[in-house]
Amino acid sequence: MMFTSQVVFVKMLLQMCFSSLHRVLAGAWEKVFGWKGISGGGGRAGRVAHRSATQSHIKADESEAATPKTPTPTSVNYHFTRQCNYKCGFCFHTAKTSFVLPIEEAKRGLRLLKEAGMEKINFSGGEPFLHEKGEFLGKLVQFCKEDLRLPSVTIVSNGSMIREKWFQKYGEYLDILAISCDSFEEDTNKLIGRTQGRKSHLDNLYKVRNWCTEYKVAFKINSVINTFNVDEDMREHISELCPVRWKVFQCLVIEGENAGENALREAERFVISDQQFRDFLDRHSDIGCLVPESNQKMRDSYLILDEYMRFLDCTEGRKDPSKSILDVGVENAIQFSGFDEKMFLKRGGKYTWSKADMRLEW
Repeated sequence: MMFTSQVVFVKMLLQMCFSSLHRVLAGAWEKVFGWKGISGGGGRAGRVAHRSATQSHIKADESEAATPKTPTPTSVNYHFTRQCNYKCGFCFHTAKTSFVLPIEEAKRGLRLLKEAGMEKINFSGGEPFLHEKGEFLGKLVQFCKEDLRLPSVTIVSNGSMIREKWFQKYGEYLDILAISCDSFEEDTNKLIGRTQGRKSHLDNLYKVRNWCTEYKVAFKINSVINTFNVDEDMREHISELCPVRWKVFQCLVIEGENAGENALREAERFVISDQQFRDFLDRHSDIGCLVPESNQKMRDSYLILDEYMRFLDCTEGRKDPSKSILDVGVENAIQFSGFDEKMFLKRGGKYTWSKADMRLEW
């Protein structure tokens, strides 16, 4: 009799434990999913509500995963002018307008980019030293380094308009200066259009290289590989100039810029095959600073701002502009940039880009 009473007691105790556990779990489900448990007559309706709530959460998670993440404008290329004193036949950012933003508006846009996460700004054109003889450019460089405190401020130029007094005034604020040079043969540069009058493009290149050393600016070279230079061996000259980076681009065709009905250039005759580009890279594979960029890498791995501060989407082989960041903000405009952040990182878009971190021997 005593044994039977003990068994009954144990059963009651277990039932109480299970009942308490059920209430705890039901309360937890209700808080998380809004589900009323089976107790209190919930029955099948409660189970259906549970499944419905669970499915809703799964769909919400899938929706969040499907929503594209807003890119961070870590590195931005601002082509504030389209005007240029050279006539390179393959140019893909041609002089279709003469517009340049007032400097205070340009600074406002640069501040918006900094607030959105920009770490590096590259000024380009056109020829950026052409407008106001480089003063407009110099003021923006100083603003980005002094006021915005950007880790990296860089310029791409053809080198023909740069004067030593510019380095004396603004050199301390500039991290990297890239000079475009497609050939180390003057006749080839003339065929390409990288020349002005009787000036020697190569003389300017070496002169600017020396100024970069003197005024502590990291020196870089950009080369566009095309039908006129694809067989050239540049190893000796690149080794002599010793740039921190040598960007080697495959000639790129952009509808409306260097190809098509409304284009100001005809780049078709400059275009090389993928195999020709690979052969050029193989020939120069022992150059440690070489950074190759094929057409595929170039199209969607750059954040390009035009003279109106609109992002340009080049993914379809043309330049489709967003609205200006000055009108709709960075987060809205960047959604229409076509920017592939993964490709940006894959091509080595983020590197040691501040001269303070390069430990160069000046």
